[in-house]
Amino acid sequence: MPHDDAIVSTVPVRDLEFTVVSRTARSGSGDVAVLLHGFPETSASWSAVAALLADAGISSVAPDQRGYSPGARPGSISDYRLPELVADVVGLCDALDLPKVHLVGHDWGAIVAWAVAAAHPERLHSLTAVSVPHPAAFAWARENDPDQRERSGYMTYFATPAEPEKAFLADNALALRLGFGDAVPPEAVEQHLDVLSAPGALTAALNWYRAMPLDTHDIADVAVPTTFIWSTDDIAITGAGPARCAQHVSGPYRYIEVADGTHWIPEEFPQVVADAIIEQVGAASSGISS
Repeated sequence: MPHDDAIVSTVPVRDLEFTVVSRTARSGSGDVAVLLHGFPETSASWSAVAALLADAGISSVAPDQRGYSPGARPGSISDYRLPELVADVVGLCDALDLPKVHLVGHDWGAIVAWAVAAAHPERLHSLTAVSVPHPAAFAWARENDPDQRERSGYMTYFATPAEPEKAFLADNALALRLGFGDAVPPEAVEQHLDVLSAPGALTAALNWYRAMPLDTHDIADVAVPTTFIWSTDDIAITGAGPARCAQHVSGPYRYIEVADGTHWIPEEFPQVVADAIIEQVGAASSGISS
């Protein structure tokens, strides 16, 4: 379970109900960061970052996204198309009366965050994307960089029917545990696996990949102030996409490269991520990036 001052609640969004972990800063500017996790993680991946933000006077909201929340687990693959995921974020902000937020996403959460920033810039003070660059830059890398093309092969496997679920959950979810390595704290791993081992949860999470052929993922350039964070030892993302990311951001842009870190940046380097968000909040408050 979340620690410190975290509050776990259920928030209705459209016809679904999302599990949300919120931390309210005791003092500060009133800014709120919405934190979107990736696969195969949950809102627990943001625990350390959220605690640092609260200490800095920034509140946060971290949902278990569609498929991960027990009350937001529709059965059709088409229910996991990117427009649905984007609408969930906007709907969550509406439900929580958050007209404008600092949006943060890691892995799949970064893809959703990029899409929200492109489609609904009026709802964001800033965007902080972690690990996955703008989808157009990532698509270019998968097409033109042989190393990225090879590393992205897992996406095809994840989209196959039934087999990934069996492989991931076999032997007490050994494959998932090995994938996290030493970068993710054991207590966070257990929280992720508690969610994903529930009936239907892993299938729903993998449906994000299975729905990809139903979308173009043709996302416009982003105009909101943006920070992108990538680690040099990311097993899934080569440097080709991050190198082109700036081409798809027309607003203020900052790139942070973490040396020798893994894909799991929010848990391995929470201070780096928190500091990036804090800087965005400061810039927005001073009017630099408004």
